[in-house]
Amino acid sequence: MPGKRFYNYEVMFLFGQSAAADLGGCVAHLNEIFARAQAEVIGMRKWDDRRLAYEVKGNKRGTYILAYIKAPNESMQGFERDLNLSEKVLRHMIIRADHMTLEQMQAADGRRELEVEAKLRAEKPAEAAAPAASEPVAAADNA
Repeated sequence: MPGKRFYNYEVMFLFGQSAAADLGGCVAHLNEIFARAQAEVIGMRKWDDRRLAYEVKGNKRGTYILAYIKAPNESMQGFERDLNLSEKVLRHMIIRADHMTLEQMQAADGRRELEVEAKLRAEKPAEAAAPAASEPVAAADNA
């Protein structure tokens, strides 16, 4: 019996606006799904934030994340099932990446930028809440 066959795949994920507010959580969720599929992440980056052509599960806007992975062929059925069952991932598309070289996939890696943006998005609500909390104190001083 031959060993496992590994192939490179290009995977596009669509997250809704509410899920994408916690971008770090989305990336962690994807990493869990990759681990269950025994997939090695070659590259992953945020592709775009866009207004959708039509509502998808009540979402008018979405965040796309593009990933290049190397995974065994037999684990892809379970990988796709996990994505279909995920409440965070609205849509996904998986294609074999035979049209790209390994170097091209590695060059498209933007995980560091994805981490930075996730940190900035996590800090943004905390900064917005801080001035709102100080406003009533200032109003009480004026009274």
